[in-house]
Amino acid sequence: MVITKERIFKIFIDLIFITIGAGLAAFALEEFLVPNLILDGGVNGVSIILNNLTGISLSIFIICLNIPFLILGMKTMGKEFLVKTGYGMIVFSILLEVFATKREATDDMLLATIYGGIILGIAVGIVIKFGGCLDGTEVAAILISKKTDFSLGQVVLAFNFVIYAIAGLLFGLDRALYSLLTYFICYKVIDMVVDGVDQTKEVIIITKQAKEIAEEIYKVLGRTVTFMDGKGLISGETTIMYVVLNRFEISDLKEIIDKPGIQAFVTISEVSEIYGNHIKKKPKIKEEEMYSN
Repeated sequence: MVITKERIFKIFIDLIFITIGAGLAAFALEEFLVPNLILDGGVNGVSIILNNLTGISLSIFIICLNIPFLILGMKTMGKEFLVKTGYGMIVFSILLEVFATKREATDDMLLATIYGGIILGIAVGIVIKFGGCLDGTEVAAILISKKTDFSLGQVVLAFNFVIYAIAGLLFGLDRALYSLLTYFICYKVIDMVVDGVDQTKEVIIITKQAKEIAEEIYKVLGRTVTFMDGKGLISGETTIMYVVLNRFEISDLKEIIDKPGIQAFVTISEVSEIYGNHIKKKPKIKEEEMYSN
């Protein structure tokens, strides 16, 4: 991939917003959630549990527990996604230490649940919107969703229900229920921040470079596409491509479309439900099979 000045500038802007998102996430955890023993989901939730049981710094657990997930996704996720994710996690961990020294914003459980969830949702939404994530379980969930019939949201929800069940046993049912409420508030806000993005999006691409784009989509995202013949009033004969992606893959798709020399018109829409077989990535695929879902 050719690195242009425009591309470098875009990555720089993305990292600035990921820094802002990581800072807001650290603020939400240390000023609202952690002092009131309200858990976030995923690696962050596990880290909060271990922090309370051992007294070891929360940021240390977050870094150490996220490393295996980054290694797991290294071969299958886009390099830029992993760089942004690793950067976001490092900044997040550093700022957790900064905010840990500050006095908590409130000791009211309901206020901490609501405002902690809202701020955390805004933070995670910003990070996702600019191409990263702050929790390694989401990387694992993406990989699992690609190889199974479970959606990304279903995998993440399953992880978190296990975490909240453990929290209920260790810290009491009320803490588990407050944590679950925070989770639903957080993810509703994430959807609002990322332009109402849902777990699944349908993408229609109109282009005369369908084969090149399809090969890149398969190589980077592990997704096959459906081809349809089209005809533009001015552009003439063209190809219409249809593919279903999750919200984390949209930024990678945009990188593919933004490559020098690629000309395409793209629309991205919400998918309320998927029914039937949805082809995932396979170890090997014949070239003639690449262009059909």
